[in-house]
Amino acid sequence: MDSKFDFESSDIEGVEALNEDQAGAMAQRRIVYVRPVETASLPDDVRAQVGSVATLYAVHDAAGERLALVNNRNLAFALARQHDLAPVSVH
Repeated sequence: MDSKFDFESSDIEGVEALNEDQAGAMAQRRIVYVRPVETASLPDDVRAQVGSVATLYAVHDAAGERLALVNNRNLAFALARQHDLAPVSVH
């Protein structure tokens, strides 16, 4: 089937196709996980900064490293998207 969108990867100079493993690894790095965190479970120094807020929202990368801790879920999602990341809820 001929289409104006049909082309070979060799038609684009300097561009190489990603194999399945590379594409998967790239997608995994872009996904972040948003989950609620009870303030009581946080270290004392963090709790001292939070005040009376009972629940915060953590943004974690695929390896589980905490990237951010914010005071509401919408902010967590907005923050991730501003950094070109794809947020996913975790319960």
